[in-house]
Amino acid sequence: MRPYLMKGHERPLTFLKYNREGDLLFSCAKDHTPTVWFADNGERLGTYNGHKGAVWCCDVSRDSRRLITGSADRSAKLWDVKSGTPLFTFEFDSPARSVDFAVGDKLAVITTDPFMEQTSAIHVKTISNDPDEQTAESALIITGPPRVRINGAVWGPLNRTIISAGEDATIRIWDSETGKMLNESSKETGHSKTITSLSMSEDGSHFLTGSSDKSAKLWDSRTLTILKTYETISPVNAVAMSPILEHVVIGGGQAAIDVTTTHHRAGNFDAKFFHKVLQEEIGCVKGHFGPINALAINPDGRSFSSGGEDGYIRLHHFDRDYFNIKM
Repeated sequence: MRPYLMKGHERPLTFLKYNREGDLLFSCAKDHTPTVWFADNGERLGTYNGHKGAVWCCDVSRDSRRLITGSADRSAKLWDVKSGTPLFTFEFDSPARSVDFAVGDKLAVITTDPFMEQTSAIHVKTISNDPDEQTAESALIITGPPRVRINGAVWGPLNRTIISAGEDATIRIWDSETGKMLNESSKETGHSKTITSLSMSEDGSHFLTGSSDKSAKLWDSRTLTILKTYETISPVNAVAMSPILEHVVIGGGQAAIDVTTTHHRAGNFDAKFFHKVLQEEIGCVKGHFGPINALAINPDGRSFSSGGEDGYIRLHHFDRDYFNIKM
């Protein structure tokens, strides 16, 4: 499984996202410039120029025509995927941390960080088909917990709920029409440290979270029942689920400031694969020279990419043996 090594960012990677067809890969980094690549061979297609701060997250519409990005420059931007033209900018009073298109692409959820006197918030925006008719007004604003950053928010089943997670290690489910909190995870059974990442299954029935507590957990999207837990030996920064096999992949590693030994394996910068049901590790992929900050599996399930603190994207096509792993 020899990887394509993709070097186009000057700063650490923050997020990776495939389009629905799986032929394009979008990357975000701290260098202000979201980038699009051919997902087959790692060739860089172009960049999206306009942000003035680190770009934390992105999502692409189902028809691959629109890209949305959230940035530390206190804005989220809509882009034309093909031309790279910015179509609209949503301005906020604090950094935009995560973005997610609803099924149907008529709505988007954007989370903003606590900043100065601002608390974290979840903003629901109506997305217009015609960029000239796009407005900045929010259809709904949900105020988050005080002084707690929301690291991720995604749409729940049928767009009826929004699921958020963040620094207080708590997952919350919100009604997407009223903004009322419907459920929250238990402190006793849930994560014990910051939730760093959140990935929804294709059918919306369950989702995967990664945490600084060195674990990833699989949750029921409606009840917040913990279905499975995957234990590892270093903080988890990124998670992804295979769309075709019962596999999950987890990435992270200790930041240099936290490593107390000088051995070259000290940071554990591996992408680890677990059996989704049996919770057993089935393999790992090495290569990054710093923590893994982003992971994505192609919608066809035949390749995956990882983005690291080292500024590289590694694109792997699975060998035939991978599809025949027996447990």
